[in-house]
Amino acid sequence: MEEGEFWKLGFLSGFVLFITIINSHLASVSASIHEYSNEGFIAQPDAFFFHGGSEGLYASKVHDSSAVTSENHLQGKSFIRFEDVTFVRTKEAASQQHEMQQNTGLVEAIVLEVKDRERVGGGFLKSNLICCNPTLAATGACKLGEVIIQKNPDNPEWPKRIQTSFAGKNEEVKMQPEAVEINSTGMYYLYFMFCDPQLKGTLIKGRTVWKNPNGYLPGKMTPLMTFYGIMSLAYLVLGLVWFLKFVQLWKDVIQLHYHITAVIALGMCEMAVWYFEYANFNSTGRRPIGVTLWAVTFTTVKKTLSRLLLLVVSMGFGVVRPTLGGITSRVLLLGFFYFIACEALELVEHMGNVNDFSKRTELLLVLPVAFLDSCFILWIFSSLSKTLEKLQMRRNLVKLELYQRFTNYLAVSVLLSIAWIGFEVLFSFTPCSVYYQTPILSMCTSFTCTLM
Repeated sequence: MEEGEFWKLGFLSGFVLFITIINSHLASVSASIHEYSNEGFIAQPDAFFFHGGSEGLYASKVHDSSAVTSENHLQGKSFIRFEDVTFVRTKEAASQQHEMQQNTGLVEAIVLEVKDRERVGGGFLKSNLICCNPTLAATGACKLGEVIIQKNPDNPEWPKRIQTSFAGKNEEVKMQPEAVEINSTGMYYLYFMFCDPQLKGTLIKGRTVWKNPNGYLPGKMTPLMTFYGIMSLAYLVLGLVWFLKFVQLWKDVIQLHYHITAVIALGMCEMAVWYFEYANFNSTGRRPIGVTLWAVTFTTVKKTLSRLLLLVVSMGFGVVRPTLGGITSRVLLLGFFYFIACEALELVEHMGNVNDFSKRTELLLVLPVAFLDSCFILWIFSSLSKTLEKLQMRRNLVKLELYQRFTNYLAVSVLLSIAWIGFEVLFSFTPCSVYYQTPILSMCTSFTCTLM
């Protein structure tokens, strides 16, 4: 067996085995349904908090408060719904309370729009406190033991505060089922907080459901379902045109054309799988891990093969050289490492809770992908330079002109991609951004990734 065939067989076998193992162990991944599994609160100087989620939400299209909790009347509603959210305090904390006392520990759920972030805490009182102390309570600015909140004069009900109190010596307390309707488009955050130091060690379990008017897709992902639908049709048309040309020029087909066909087919499958994955996510609020895993892997394989294809074309494969010779193993090794790095990044990005703008840990996985992309770019342009030099020496003017145009197009594409990536980095590291509302940004991001 040739070296190239051995690499291909090993790559495909490992890839299929990886997909099968992951798919057999997991059923679904939470998304706009945020699950809490006995998670702890983070200590601050005078408070404890737990981040319950953050997403971009569009305003409700209908305003009937009686329909928010009804599964049959959810269309057009935008809300954050609390389901089975339970707080569990330590036995020591519970034992210190009086059996007959009604309120022996207060936990608050705070829902706020990003523009109201300065209204939570004592900032408006020129204080660094989060919780109300006796001095501030004496002025009437807040209630002792509660989180300090300044109501928005334009919308007195916001930021929204939902209080839940422990009773007697009970170790657990469950929030009342409640849904907070969203009547203003914006970026929303949910925090669970308490001020009582005796509640230290309290855990939270349950879930919250975040829904937009047209489904469960978060704000920044809402336009993408339409995008993937359009791209599926575009790839279908491209595939049809390519197939007709392929048949028409059958006698002139070289091995390189088969590789291009494979990339087009992968792109078609990728867009179709992403569309159905997003459609399912939008209707159920959950992402089946099997579908998501296949969609992610189609994307990774297409990206890897696209870069390998650009590299071998730049080397003159099928034009000035019939084979790659001794560098085949190095090309395949770079492709293998890129596939692993890109697959890891895509899995982290698309699996787990969808908290808009909160995935800073992805930076660790972006770095190796960016490094390998740089390796591809340097190798591609270095190879193009050598190929152009060979064509000039052979005075092959037709192929020389073709490769010069290819070099120019590739250079422009790389510059545009780098510029867009720079914008995305600035955009992603602006936690208070609400640019997700603009569909063109979400679509441009996906289109740039598709081109790359």
